[in-house]
Parts: sequence; structure tokens; C-alpha cells
Amino acid sequence: MLERALLYEDLAAAAASAPILPVHARGLAFEAGGRRLIDGLDLTLQPSVRTVVMGPNGAGKSLLLRLLHGLLEPSAGAILWGGRPADAAVRRRQAMVFQRPVLLRRSACANVTHALRARGVPRRQRQERAQAVLTAAGLAAFARTPARLLSGGEQQRLAMARALSLEPDVLFLDEPSANLDPASTLAIERLIQEAHEAGAKIVLVTHDIGQARRLADEVVFLHRGRVAERSPAALFFEAPVSAAARAFLEGRLVL
Repeated sequence: MLERALLYEDLAAAAASAPILPVHARGLAFEAGGRRLIDGLDLTLQPSVRTVVMGPNGAGKSLLLRLLHGLLEPSAGAILWGGRPADAAVRRRQAMVFQRPVLLRRSACANVTHALRARGVPRRQRQERAQAVLTAAGLAAFARTPARLLSGGEQQRLAMARALSLEPDVLFLDEPSANLDPASTLAIERLIQEAHEAGAKIVLVTHDIGQARRLADEVVFLHRGRVAERSPAALFFEAPVSAAARAFLEGRLVL
């Protein structure tokens, strides 16, 4: 019995440390209200590359992130992480930041330590890690401040700090600086860059062309629930191939 228990522990440890990238989405579809919002989408995301997802409203960008992160179940198709379906161990190695931060009615520090406790981080490490990420986000002075009393930019930085405290292998970002002032936007971008330099795979949805230029290594352009174009960032912004991407970059209505 002891040998079997040790074997299971070894298998669990191996699964927890096995690479989860690349992630492959094949024939991915999502339907709601009688409409197919993601329609046979194929996409492979490689490690290390900062992937920026762009497209007009309704293209399926936020849906794609939620499907990849496991918040929604696809109507059809498959998502494979490192060659296998996502399980609890794979999901624990991801984090996501939404356009509107979802924060607990607790202090800034408690928002972070609660996430660390839920992730199973030992108690003696939680406070130290929380203080480190709050400092990196410029929020050390607000550690004891209730999260709901922070400004919009501070709340979003707190959401970023909480996600980064989990040290994710993959960080999904759904328009994290939408409606923020330039200083708050640059603070968010600095945290994204630091996460990338620490080894996290970045998958960022944004409508901000300037932000995409600053952060993207590659651009995935969605249109009508499918990948209309995918290319290195420099090529995408200089010579987009698809008519939809050209219209988007020129500020014209994407039909």
C-alpha cells in the first residue's frame, strides 16, 4: 500500500511539472442563444511568445479566453494543453484578469492572500508573497485599504498583483487597461512585461492598437468567431493580409 501511495505521489508530481504548452484548440465552437459565436476555430499558442488577440466587437475574443481558461465549455472541438485535456493541475497553472476586476470585500492584501490560500500556498509564504506583488504593483501603501475604496486603476493593478502572486505559467488578460488613464495603463503594461520576463505565457485581448504595438510578439486577429489572420506583430501592423484586419487598423467598420 505504501509503495502504491508513493507511486501515485510521483505521478502527481510529474503531472504538475509537465509542460502545459503549447495549447492546441481544434475545431473549437461555442453556441449561445441559437448563435454560433466561435465557429470552428483552430489555434496553437506557443510558450514564451506574447500573443495579442485583436478584432472588432463580437469577434469572439473574450469568449476565446474563457474557453481556453476553462470558464466555459465548448459546444464542439477540443482544447489540449501539452497534448492532454485540461485538468485541475493544468488550471492551477493559469490565471486570468478581466476587464472589470472581480475583488473580494476585503483589504488589498487579503485579496491576494485569499487567492494564495485557495491555491494551496503554505501559510508562512502567503504574506511575504503578497507584500512582494503589492510592492511591484505600487500598492504597498494600500495593503490594509479595503479593495472597494481603491480607484479604478488601483483596483485593476490589485487584480494583476493577485494573478501574478500565483506565479502562473499562462496569464490571460481580457482588456485589463480598458477605460484607464495613461498612467494606469502604463503601470498595467509594466506588470505584463514583468510577468513575461518571469516566464509567463501572455495572452492579451485589447482594442488598443498602441498597446498591441508595444506588447505583442504576434497578433491573432479574430473575425466572426474564426482566426482571420495570424502573423508576427511587425508584419501585422505593416502589411495585414486580411481585408478585415486592414479595415480594423484603418479605423473603418469591419464587415
